[in-house]
Amino acid sequence: MKLEDIKNRTKDAVDYLVQSLESGHSEVLTEYLGAMARFHTYSFGNVMLIARQKPDATNVAGIRAWNSLGRFVKRGEKGILILAPMVGHRRSRQNEIATDIDTENTADERKPVSQLIGFRAVYVFDVSQTEGKELPMLTEVQGDVSGYRERLFDFVQSQGVELSYSERIAPAKGLSHGGKITLLSGMNPAEEFSTLVHEIAHEMLHRGNRRTLTTKRVRETEAEAVAFVVCKAVGLQTGTASADYIQLWHGDANLLRESLEAVQQTAALILGGIAPKPEQIDETQEPNPGNSELDSGSYSPPPIAASAPAESVPF
Repeated sequence: MKLEDIKNRTKDAVDYLVQSLESGHSEVLTEYLGAMARFHTYSFGNVMLIARQKPDATNVAGIRAWNSLGRFVKRGEKGILILAPMVGHRRSRQNEIATDIDTENTADERKPVSQLIGFRAVYVFDVSQTEGKELPMLTEVQGDVSGYRERLFDFVQSQGVELSYSERIAPAKGLSHGGKITLLSGMNPAEEFSTLVHEIAHEMLHRGNRRTLTTKRVRETEAEAVAFVVCKAVGLQTGTASADYIQLWHGDANLLRESLEAVQQTAALILGGIAPKPEQIDETQEPNPGNSELDSGSYSPPPIAASAPAESVPF
């Protein structure tokens, strides 16, 4: 399948969401945000592809991966098309020159350099499309934010944001203002977690030019959508996606795509930052099948104009 065909499929997925919202079917948005929560290590384009083809997917992998786990795709099941990176190797010119001059270079110095050379269409299958050996059970939080709450505090600090508490901000639960977040004192841990995610999303998304190019309604809705994705990903009980999102884009598919892409990138970075460290994860747990790495360091929000991030699928 040609890259252009896959680009069209992704555009169709966004168009389907637009049409659904225009028809009053806001549950489709909830499905898309839910897909972001379940596949937060995937690119925006692949999240859209999965959500459009199989919105109830929870855990996807290729046939070989399933076979290695003792599971096999059921007869007649249709694969979910996504885009996978192709990595090639080339010897850098600098190393070639150095090798010619200095024959004592180590083997490591003369190794080819890995680089992304393109993308290809691949098919994955959801766990519900397979049968066989039972998978190890993954830990579900179900309303308990122990561990995640503490790691979220650390993540906020790593972003250079100061956190404090006050009773005087009531009835507001949280405020974000120029590198400082204030939370209402006395909230239960789950409510505090959700509110802090909402406020750190503001700090990450709505600083600088992007703040001046978006309305207050857009900013609040994007922050709430990030909180929805993150809370759902860690197992908290969440309500339906905000109905305000339907009004957010005013029928503009490009604005909707830009907004959802910003939400997806921000939620993915937060989830990467609050994920348990390797030593905290049970060795029996199945690794997430995602294909991108997350860095919880300093974050620059995507611009309001459509542009694909370097690590994302280019559509």
